[in-house]
Amino acid sequence: MITVDAVEYAERHTAHNYHPLPVVIADGEGAWVTDIDGKRYLDCLAGYSALNFGHRHPALIAAAKDQLDRVTLTSRAFIHDQFGPFCEELAELCDKELVLPMNTGAEAIETAIKVARKWGYLVKGVQRDRAKIIVAANNFHGRTTTIISFSTDEDARADYGPYTPGFEIVPYGDLEALTAAIDENTVAVLIEPIQGEAGVLVPPPGYLAGVRRVTTENNVLFIADEIQSGLGRTGRTFAIDHVNVVPDMYVMGKALGGGVVPVSAVAANRDVLGVLKPGQHGSTFGGNPLACAVGRAVVGLLRTGDFQTRATVLGEKLHAGLNTLVGKGVLEVRGQGLWAGVDIDPALMTGREASERLMARGVLAKDTHGSTIRLAPPLVITGEELDWAVEQIAAVLGQ
Repeated sequence: MITVDAVEYAERHTAHNYHPLPVVIADGEGAWVTDIDGKRYLDCLAGYSALNFGHRHPALIAAAKDQLDRVTLTSRAFIHDQFGPFCEELAELCDKELVLPMNTGAEAIETAIKVARKWGYLVKGVQRDRAKIIVAANNFHGRTTTIISFSTDEDARADYGPYTPGFEIVPYGDLEALTAAIDENTVAVLIEPIQGEAGVLVPPPGYLAGVRRVTTENNVLFIADEIQSGLGRTGRTFAIDHVNVVPDMYVMGKALGGGVVPVSAVAANRDVLGVLKPGQHGSTFGGNPLACAVGRAVVGLLRTGDFQTRATVLGEKLHAGLNTLVGKGVLEVRGQGLWAGVDIDPALMTGREASERLMARGVLAKDTHGSTIRLAPPLVITGEELDWAVEQIAAVLGQ
């Protein structure tokens, strides 16, 4: 048997578009993690928004521990006492009638695609096998073969063909192009209210309201992928709430599991999600008792509104600090709430190099495309910790 050190293994097998160096975590609490050598890092990565509530949030750990003393993981063949309350409470949070729990974000997106197509055939009357879904360029919705079929990121897409048909890609933020793409076979528009992997791109004013208007006028579903942007990250429960737009379907994941277990879901009204009948779609572990118990605790945290307020107030602090670096090694800062895309001057370094240097100074961030880094600290982070993180970014830039 050949064995390798855990760090060496991580270094060999870490995909290039994930964190640039292996940090094998031994412990974590709040906004901080500690590696196996005892070094502490301020986590401004938050598991790509999976850890909105920080590491080991007491309410989430308590919910998990309580459920572990009872039934934990079951297949969908078993009924349990957490499923109904979770679906009801999450539906209430979304102001939708139905919820379908799954496990990963990609599973939830696949579910949304299936629901939209089935709705198109059974309700809208689209000719069988002609359904089309419009998506945006530079999107990131997951890594299944169907989802990467409509990706414009060649690192995610290349060499996995043949690709799944039925999608049309239009520029993000271009309402005119989206409107022109709609035809009699269009069943849905699937977009991120803020594009995360693309560099935390906020659409232009009026865009999301315009998408809602044209989808309604053309009897097309509006599906909002809130897997990264939702559940408090931007200062509202959903990023799309900032512009008072209500989509036909929410897709959630990441933070819904509180960083404890994988939990995802789609939420929609009965006239949309109700096209699925018993036995037509499901998941072995989707909606399992442990997932539902933790998911209920997450919903409970969001119900108070405290985390949305924290993300708003601390987000203003974060963006104010980052904007002082514009012209001093930073070209642009984008985002909303506790989510920021920072374009580093490419003459100084790449985003990967910036992330490596930040990690050496005790801050975990994520590079995205070119010289851009992405910051998504847990919503439990303090103002003092944010100030320190911005100081480390300034130091990396030579300020």
